[in-house]
Amino acid sequence: MNSQMKKSFLIFNFSISILLASCNNFKTENITYNGISHPKPPKAIGPPRILFIGNSHIEYFVSTPTLFQELCNANNKNINVQQLTTLGVSLDKVYYTNKTEANHFFSSIDKDGNYYDYVVLQESTPIALSDIQKYRSNLKLIVEKIQINSPNAAIYVYQNMSPLPYTNSHYNEYYKELQKNATLAAAFIKNAGVLKVGDAVKDAYDGKSSYNYLKNNKDNLRYGNDILYFINDGAFLQTVLLYSTIFNEKPIIPKKLILSTGTGDNDTMRKQEVNKAVSNPKALEEIAFNNR
Repeated sequence: MNSQMKKSFLIFNFSISILLASCNNFKTENITYNGISHPKPPKAIGPPRILFIGNSHIEYFVSTPTLFQELCNANNKNINVQQLTTLGVSLDKVYYTNKTEANHFFSSIDKDGNYYDYVVLQESTPIALSDIQKYRSNLKLIVEKIQINSPNAAIYVYQNMSPLPYTNSHYNEYYKELQKNATLAAAFIKNAGVLKVGDAVKDAYDGKSSYNYLKNNKDNLRYGNDILYFINDGAFLQTVLLYSTIFNEKPIIPKKLILSTGTGDNDTMRKQEVNKAVSNPKALEEIAFNNR
């Protein structure tokens, strides 16, 4: 991380700490995905496009847009990948921070009538967890701009993962609330579905498909102090989940992918052997496919 990222990281940590201290009174209800079907992409003339909009859950130690592009290339899926990401902010602030670039994206046109075929929208955890009205209004802000020139784009509302460590007694409580809110938010958007990241992460922690998230007594999915960010296992899981959700098939995993060399200031992303950089690719692939 550079110095600006560290500054943003500290501010976001402070905001999350306040949120977690004040959110113990929400009432968790059982909400299912009934009525929320997979969105249908428009018929594309030429390579389809996907746009990622979000914060550090999309790109931090590892870049999900980059991994997704690599998976598509390895599986002969010709697709153009674009992103608007800003560390530690909500969707509306991602837009306003990148307004010039965003408006350029949204004003672009394609001869098939839809510039974007797929859009992934990832709200900040504080809003996704505790402010459903803001959640909906932020999604509405972005979707209305996208649909001017991409009226039939398939919209995926990103289901945030529980911000707490798996060992925290409130992990499931936060997980269920985020699951519920993502479903409620997606229900008000045309041609929208839920990208079930939170479900997949929970299954990984629960040991589905014989996956073990602990290695040398350390979390192999996420890393951080107050805020937990995806490291290689988590980012791999998330990317395979997106691929499986969009194409309804398991990807062929290439021998090497661009993954993180570590979590220190001097670490970076570079091509690495998947079987060495990811602890159990097969198990994570199975978990991802089962949550598509």
